[in-house]
This record gives sequence, C-alpha cells and structure tokens, in this order.
Amino acid sequence: MEAGNAVHGVRHDVTGSIHQQREALGGRLRELRLDAGLSGAELARRSGWHQTKVPKIEYGKIKPSRDDIRSWCEHCNALDRIPDLVAGLDNIDAAYQEWRKVLGTGTKRRQHALVGLTEAAEIIRIYNPYFMPGFLQTAEYAAVVLQNVSSFYRTPGDIEAGVAKRLERQQLMYRGNRRFHLLIGEQALSTTVGGDPVMIGQLDRLLAVTGLPRVSFGIVSAAAEIPFPPTNFSMFDNTTVLVEGISAELTITQPREVDMYGRAFDILAMMSVTGDAARGLIRTAIERRRQFRGGLPRTRR
Repeated sequence: MEAGNAVHGVRHDVTGSIHQQREALGGRLRELRLDAGLSGAELARRSGWHQTKVPKIEYGKIKPSRDDIRSWCEHCNALDRIPDLVAGLDNIDAAYQEWRKVLGTGTKRRQHALVGLTEAAEIIRIYNPYFMPGFLQTAEYAAVVLQNVSSFYRTPGDIEAGVAKRLERQQLMYRGNRRFHLLIGEQALSTTVGGDPVMIGQLDRLLAVTGLPRVSFGIVSAAAEIPFPPTNFSMFDNTTVLVEGISAELTITQPREVDMYGRAFDILAMMSVTGDAARGLIRTAIERRRQFRGGLPRTRR
C-alpha cells in the first residue's frame, strides 16, 4: 500500500467490470450446460443446489466457487474444462483484494509484489492527491505510513522490513531504462505524516527528486477543476492499474478501463505544475512547516 484514499465512484466502476467478468464466466458455464443437454433445474438437482443458483451463476449475479465449477463440469461431462474455468475464477478474485488479505502477513510481502511489477514495466505513472507516492518517500515518512496502515488494518507490524523493501524499490529509479511520471496533489504538501520534522525532511527529498533524469514530477493545484473523482492510482505500462480503496485494492487489466486511467493521468499531467513552479510550491510548504514548528504562534494581545 502506498498511502491510500478511496472514492465511491472508483469502486462502482471496477465492481461493474468485475460483474462483467462474472457474466463472461457464467456464459461459458451456460454453454457447457446447453452442450450437455441439461436444464438449469436438472443441473441444480444433480448438484444439490437450490434451483435458482444456476441462473444466478450464468448471469453473473453470484460468483461460483471452485467446488461449484468442479460439480458443474462433472455433471456436464466436461472435466477437461475445469483448469481453464478455475483460472478465470482466480482472475476475478485477483481483481478485488481486501487489504486484510493483502496485508495478512505484514507489509513486506506487499512491497515485494510492487518491486516485481516495477521491474517488469518500462513506464510507471502514479498519481496521489493526498500523500507522497512510495517512490518519493523518505525512510521516516514511509515508516509512519506503514505503521498507520498496520494499525488501521490490524495486521502484523513488520514496519522495518516493509520500509527496507520500499527503499529497495526506490533504487529502480536509478537503474535500467524505465521512466517514471509521478504526480501529487497540492494537498500532499500539507497532509501531515509524522509531524513537522518528518515532513520537512520529506519535502526536502521532493526537491532532490525533481532533478532526476528519468523522473517527471508534477503537482496538481488544489484549485484545479478535475473532471472526474480523484483517487490515487498506479499504472504499469498500459497493461495494469492498481487503485487503492479503503477496504480493498483493485487491479485493473481490462484494456478499455486501463485506457480510461491513461486519459485521466494525461489530464492531470496537463493540469500540473513542474520545474521551478513545482519547486516554488515545495519551498513554500517547507517554510510554512519551519515557521510553525513547535506549534502555532501565540496571538498577540
């Protein structure tokens, strides 16, 4: 997990895509049933199911289990189709992963998976409206983020291992030919993570990153008129998008949806400020932190 937020519209779009995948799987199962000359009622009777279960599976209303698929194929004399159908089911499951499962063994495994995705990509695009992307985080900022994640989701607190893996992932910005386009919302400069000392160090890190040769960095103004609900997402080439929600992570691979996120990123990039303008916003945020460090100034009487 980078540092997340969720928007209702994001879940609505992707759960719609998951429903389409369930419909596609149900359609393949329906073809098997029809080829076997079985009615839905007869298949339900042979499998020991309620008679409404078959049409609900076939039209994507409910998701079959692995045992359901095995029983379906057994009664339709299509045992050779089980591996392919189970693989389709696994793809649906992978599209929506609850954080309690993703982080069930701690943060290190999740960070390791992100390393693999990054190593395989040529272009990585990330937008986060409220927090610093993992590639830009200092060790201190990352430690607070992962501690907050661990506390919120009540998962094992392997913070040190998670931070080490996150910093290892950052080294990929300096190796190979891959390129990075990183965007943050202006709010990310003000969102407090770990207090002023941590934030000042983090903002100094941003100033250094803006000069890296394979990194494009931009800040989207808080006053920008964004024509869609903003949420943090990461794109790996034009094949995979990860979207972080409060309860789950969404993995998007459907080309139509990936293209939509690509267009959204391009719009955000056009709205962003870069170079000296971005560095000016960062320096202003640093000075504000230094000015108010130790608490707000007292009102003069």
